[in-house]
Amino acid sequence: MKKIDSEGIKIVCQNRKARHQYHIESTVEAGLVLLGPEVKSLREARASLGDGYVGFRYGEAWLHNVHISPYPYAADSGKLDPTRARKLLLNHREIRRLMGKIQERGYTLIPLRIYFKNGKAKVELALAKGKKLYDKRETMRRKTLEREFQKDYKIR
Repeated sequence: MKKIDSEGIKIVCQNRKARHQYHIESTVEAGLVLLGPEVKSLREARASLGDGYVGFRYGEAWLHNVHISPYPYAADSGKLDPTRARKLLLNHREIRRLMGKIQERGYTLIPLRIYFKNGKAKVELALAKGKKLYDKRETMRRKTLEREFQKDYKIR
């Protein structure tokens, strides 16, 4: 595990590029439907959120393109696809609200982090809108100015 929070949350992996590439509007927590070897791999922090996104099929939410490495000591570890679609556990009201937002122009639902909360695997999802190149430059400029200000303020 990477980090244990004060609330008993053990963070497995994070999508650090998400805040650089997207404007985050809101976040929601969802449960993950996993198989046994996948849970063991997550406990060893063997996952990647790189190109992950959430899609909707038949009124259910599915997590796509999240790579969870096969657990090497499992008997059937070779049979599992590491990037298979995994079902998300959300309330019907939340699913309808998120589906409505996704159908608006430019919004997407991306995973920010996977973690264990009270022994259950959870994923934090963000309703986000893609940034343009000039937005990314503006964000980097603000961070640089803030860093320089903090550096000058610290010296005095």
